[in-house]
Amino acid sequence: MPGITHTNKRPRIAMVSTHGYVAAVPPLGAADTGGQVVYVIELSKKLAQLGFDVDIWTRRFENQPEIDVVNSHVRVVRAACGGREFIPKEYLHEHLMEWCENALRYIRKHRLAYQFINSHYWDGGIAGQRLSEVLSIPHVHTPHSLGMWKKKQMEADYPDEAENFEKEFNFEARIHHENILYNNASLVIATTPPQFDMLVQDYQLPSEKVPMIPPGYDDNRFFPVSDASRQMVRRKLGYQGQVVLAIGRLATNKGYDLLIQAFSVVAKRVPDAVLHLAVGGEKLGKGERKILADLKRLVRKLSLQKRVKFSGFVPDDKLASHYRAADVFVLSSRYEPFGMTAIEAMACGTPTVITIHGGLYRAVSFGRHALFGDPFDAEDLGIMIVKPLRHPRLKSRLSRMGAHKARSLFTWTGIAQQLVSLVEHRPALSALTDTEWDEPWNDGD
Repeated sequence: MPGITHTNKRPRIAMVSTHGYVAAVPPLGAADTGGQVVYVIELSKKLAQLGFDVDIWTRRFENQPEIDVVNSHVRVVRAACGGREFIPKEYLHEHLMEWCENALRYIRKHRLAYQFINSHYWDGGIAGQRLSEVLSIPHVHTPHSLGMWKKKQMEADYPDEAENFEKEFNFEARIHHENILYNNASLVIATTPPQFDMLVQDYQLPSEKVPMIPPGYDDNRFFPVSDASRQMVRRKLGYQGQVVLAIGRLATNKGYDLLIQAFSVVAKRVPDAVLHLAVGGEKLGKGERKILADLKRLVRKLSLQKRVKFSGFVPDDKLASHYRAADVFVLSSRYEPFGMTAIEAMACGTPTVITIHGGLYRAVSFGRHALFGDPFDAEDLGIMIVKPLRHPRLKSRLSRMGAHKARSLFTWTGIAQQLVSLVEHRPALSALTDTEWDEPWNDGD
């Protein structure tokens, strides 16, 4: 991998994330706009604090400006391709060569020199690899999710709908481009052990090409507060009873229907338990409206209308308050490469239940940092949710140790340092060591 050369000016990094509404203040919950956008922006901010200038390259469409300033050392730069309309991430790759040419014209016009490129998701990876080859600079790719994994999960979870998946998710093209991309990129960053395993075994990458760096959270925003402050937040939000909370985009893989089924188990055992579903964006698309209607229909079918609240979109600056006000947070995804919302909830001191269909549960000790269960088994997930609601000592322990775990592994500063160390060939203490992931269950406080 080509080395980094430093000048008297601040070295500059190119982050490439081409799909969704990437912006200084992104409209989280909008189409294809969620955890990955947060990841890219927060990581860029921390890289700036380490002494870099960062350009976040994305697609320009609708009425977006060419430049969007995040802060004095981070900006969003938009290159056009594919017209003015929004293009779903599954099909954006068809227009990326046009995007690359427009981006290269801008780079040459303004004489920008990048130390390395960090691309995100497979569409951003295609674009990042093209820029890397033309500019002769290192390209570090972060997949966030893997086509092979998602395809296997979807076919296992929805066998009757498998024939429709190719049209909706474009798996054949995605996996084809992933194989080319992963083999040509300088490094491919896995965010969890299951990702590492699949990249090495299924995509057949050499293990030395696949370092592990987890996603992160902003520890200046997400942290525990006193019980008095928490009660004040609860009153302000109108939370009553023992609140079970889920937050995220309206997507089938998030498993909100599975959570509602599991909550029917909770409702029978905890009379004052209430499920708050803070799901969706500020504006819902046709597919999202259908998912929401299906969820409400399921609530009526289970006679849970008085026990399940659809809170709707939560602005980014209100997220921490909702996490703190809840008694239990649940990540119920059918598949989840990581689960940023769960880490944020843990960081706020909220007892958290995590899906086993992902990588995060392997980083926590069951009963110490968090609980985990199978969202496809309503009884299993439901009982996991019940436990901290019924047992104050367990609830207190999960609150205290979960927050400690989040601070020890998942802050953005440490993650930014690991990324720079990788590219500069400097040794760095990885957050993902054998003693951190796949922890034994029977460890003490």
